[in-house]
Amino acid sequence: MSTTAVRLLGLLSLMQARPTWTGPALAERLGVSGRTIRTDIDRLRELGYPVATERGVHGGYRLEAGARMPPLLLDDDEAIAIAISLSALAPQLVAGVDESASRALAKLDQVIPSRLRQQVAALRHATETPQAPARARGHETPVAPDVLAGLATAIQESEWCRFGYAKATLGDVPGTAEKRHVEPYRLVAWNSRWYLVAYDLDRDDWRTFRADRMQLGPRTFRRFAAREMPTDASTLVLRGVAGAGWRAHARVIVQAPAAEVLTRIDATVGTVELLDESTSALVTGADSLERIAAYLGMLGLGFTVDEPAELRSHLRALGERYLAAADPGDDGPRAASE
Repeated sequence: MSTTAVRLLGLLSLMQARPTWTGPALAERLGVSGRTIRTDIDRLRELGYPVATERGVHGGYRLEAGARMPPLLLDDDEAIAIAISLSALAPQLVAGVDESASRALAKLDQVIPSRLRQQVAALRHATETPQAPARARGHETPVAPDVLAGLATAIQESEWCRFGYAKATLGDVPGTAEKRHVEPYRLVAWNSRWYLVAYDLDRDDWRTFRADRMQLGPRTFRRFAAREMPTDASTLVLRGVAGAGWRAHARVIVQAPAAEVLTRIDATVGTVELLDESTSALVTGADSLERIAAYLGMLGLGFTVDEPAELRSHLRALGERYLAAADPGDDGPRAASE
């Protein structure tokens, strides 16, 4: 297309983004003079687009209601953001929208350039969402769309990834960025965060990384042969969150098979280790040891504390409190025995 045609499409795109634009604001966004903007507005009117002029200090240009618009004008970030919202976020936030989101994505594919279509398709195919309850969180750091698009492309093309990664130091505060070299496998969107599941080549093990802490490097174009994952990506992410997302941690020995313990917890609460046919270990965490004690009381299974020893005192205090409430003695009504 000619430079003029490209500029006119850009002008239309801006005028769809908000109700009114001043001439100087449009000129600054498009990098042209005010005279060129006035000329382009006249061209749009000649093409049948009803552009109204509003006089005065707060005046400017606006598209009148019912204007016939071109199919859809999106820049790269906008197209990727829509694809993310429809494929990963909408199903988490609105029940029963999966089919509607798929139809909308199919329409999106028809109106965006081939280059963007490939990025959007890579993002859709590389992303999964765990079927697990979300946790309340504070302020989240947004992830740049180009980071997600770059990771999705690397996953689709089976290419090594290089990036700087800032691990948490105090609480949730990122520390100094470390260089990482990985084989990327899946993106997981959960609880308002994005995670990359990858095989860390320097540590020779599977790892999960928060995308908002990444400084993604350029494409490596180095292909790798896919490994077999130890379990699905969502489970790896939830296990990682369960192991690293709490202030207090504990390990208890449960007098029950691992399969039975797994039916009583979800993957965000902790991980279960198989010890033998009738015994397992539950590794769990919470904001405090007192809360872990309360959660263990609701497990409904016999257990002993492996670590930390401080958890035992919280269990004793909680047990005494429960016993006092269950058997008030002469100071209150006593439940009838069966």
